[in-house]
Amino acid sequence: MSMPFYVSPEQLMKDRADFARKGIARGRSVVAVQYADGVLFVSENPSQALHKVSEIYDRIAFAAVGRYNEFENLRIAGVRLADMRGYAYDRRDVTGRGLANAYAQTLGTIFSSGGEKPYEVEIFVAEIGDSAADDQLYRLTYDGQVADEHGYAVMGGAADVVAGHLAEHYVEGASLADALRVAVAALGHTESEDRVIPADALEVAALDRTRTQPRKFLRLRASRLEEILGVRGAADPAAEDGPDANGGVGQHQSGVDDPNDPTDQVSGAVAPLEDPVTGEPPVAPPVAPPVAPPEPGDS
Repeated sequence: MSMPFYVSPEQLMKDRADFARKGIARGRSVVAVQYADGVLFVSENPSQALHKVSEIYDRIAFAAVGRYNEFENLRIAGVRLADMRGYAYDRRDVTGRGLANAYAQTLGTIFSSGGEKPYEVEIFVAEIGDSAADDQLYRLTYDGQVADEHGYAVMGGAADVVAGHLAEHYVEGASLADALRVAVAALGHTESEDRVIPADALEVAALDRTRTQPRKFLRLRASRLEEILGVRGAADPAAEDGPDANGGVGQHQSGVDDPNDPTDQVSGAVAPLEDPVTGEPPVAPPVAPPVAPPEPGDS
């Protein structure tokens, strides 16, 4: 009978931690910024269906990086826990701290268990209060550790580079628009050059205490982001004047009619047919005279 290989507990935990960290680093960063009226979440996420930021309860939001199926399971479990606690007791008994503790126990148990791989996720749990001093932002790592963040926090991707940019430009008590600009600039900042992230490639949500509804969570759509950030991204080269890949002119693809070009079909105009023998446009056909109405009694 062969004996299994022995691995020390220290080495086992180190291997599991390295495995989880590598998986998290492959994802795109998520930035959480506290501003005057709440907490803002910004992430580079081109998908319109798979969200990294979601609502948990009235004043509580959830954000995550890593494997989607794993943090989606955590989000669903958090929603169920919050609903059950709010139904059994009171809605005020559902707190971000209680939810963060429950997540910490779950992640810690999975990480220390040898029966399954550790979760490749990091999550934010945020709760807003009646004032900025009452806002809470918790960061939970793959092994169940909980950190109470203040001002701003970054997880996933090149978190160190993004956090360094935020440390230089973050202003406490800023407006939503100013906090959004700083967060987007930090996400586009790299060690070599700064990128411009288009508005439709951003996922932005916030917990806004100024909302009159009990539910304070809202998403900022691309149209709202363009109002705040302006039109972002490089122009489509096909829309510029000049030949395209098909030998045409780029302005045709941008939807601009050229009245001097008879072949322009953007507006539905059709080039005149030519005589196959002479090559000249055909003469307009004669128009028949109008038919007189029938006299009374005619069949």
